[in-house]
Amino acid sequence: MKPSKSTVDKPRLKPTARLVAARVVARTLRDGAFAAAALSSEIDRAVQLDARERALTTELVYGALRYRALVDAEIARASSRGKADLDPETHSNLLVAGYQLFGLDRVPAFAAVNEAVDLVRAVRGERVAGFANAVLRRLSERAATFDDAARIEALVAQAPEWLRVALVRSLGAEGAKAFLAASHVPPPPCFGVPAPELRARAMARASEISPSAVVVEGRVSPLAFTVKGGGNPATLAASIGDGTFVQEEGSQLLALAVGARPGERVLDACAGRGNKTALLAARAGSCDAADLHPKKLERLATELEARGAKLGATFAVDWSVGTGDAPSGYDAVLVDSPCSGTGTLRRRPDLWLRRTAESLTELAVLEGRILARAATLVRPGGRLVYSVCSVLRDEAEDVVDAFVAENPSFTPAPFASEDVRRVFGEASAFRLLPSDHGTDGYFAASFVRRAE
Repeated sequence: MKPSKSTVDKPRLKPTARLVAARVVARTLRDGAFAAAALSSEIDRAVQLDARERALTTELVYGALRYRALVDAEIARASSRGKADLDPETHSNLLVAGYQLFGLDRVPAFAAVNEAVDLVRAVRGERVAGFANAVLRRLSERAATFDDAARIEALVAQAPEWLRVALVRSLGAEGAKAFLAASHVPPPPCFGVPAPELRARAMARASEISPSAVVVEGRVSPLAFTVKGGGNPATLAASIGDGTFVQEEGSQLLALAVGARPGERVLDACAGRGNKTALLAARAGSCDAADLHPKKLERLATELEARGAKLGATFAVDWSVGTGDAPSGYDAVLVDSPCSGTGTLRRRPDLWLRRTAESLTELAVLEGRILARAATLVRPGGRLVYSVCSVLRDEAEDVVDAFVAENPSFTPAPFASEDVRRVFGEASAFRLLPSDHGTDGYFAASFVRRAE
């Protein structure tokens, strides 16, 4: 099939959850768009969708991307033509329908097939619609033979070869399988409160606001709780009050791992969106922040103020080449380094499309440079925490081992945080896993700079 110009945006097509989801998936296939950004823009355009349809759209997008390898393999099995010459619009509709067939028991197979065929017909005409219909009918028959165990086996088997090799090296064969299986289960939205004593009240308030929601206490962060079925997370957090914020539980623990104390000089060396900066500032009284992108730093003060935290000095720094204007003498520095993001696959499944073994090697080199440069700003006797939202040794123990070998003034040490000690004891490094802790996947390591 030769690609043709998409007509999926024609006004005569009434927006539905499946249509908008297919548009988003097509953008990730055709343009390499990030799923979260494409989903946000498409949902903003589809003003006719109500809250329920928007939630379904989100589930279909991320589900289609999680199940892409499995569905592509089944398309190849169902057709001698395979999927190699599918245009992005046809391919995306098959992926969205395939996810419904293999991953959503509550969606009738005929509904998934019929709407997908209708959308393909509008995009490519009767001939391609006939092809889609035949393929999806075969996929429907095939999906009927899958139980939960078979589906998990198929999902795990379809992981990219480079990722499976890296995971086995990092977690062992059984650990890799458990991680991949857990990465195909979307997590519920996670919230945090400014202090542990506020959590019970916030959870009770969430249950009052959304009586049908499932509210569960966090397992590793004393600030965290999850709410499944509570509607828009930002809206719910505002309604709960008490300073409740939206932040993944593992991310909370990484900030708490620094053990920031009132009055300390603390630096978040890779501040990004500032979620960890806010927690550090709340504990220390204020927190300095550095980031490669000045515009992110410009937004931080407003965002931290909304969470009742104070932003200190900010520095636009490219750690790969130097330390910029950032001063030395910090009591504690957090280096939450840019990484492969493999620990976040369950909420960012489009990362499957973006990473390779080569990119992993390049990232590990970058992470080592960032850690070494930021470490120079720690005062003698001060603390350094390195973290990544990855579970791979390449970005975890390998980076730490190289850093210690090249920087003898830094010694691995137990975390200063009681919150971390409660879960991991006196360890100088830990790994969070969705299969073990219910969080995204992370690695963190703690160092102390020897007093001179």
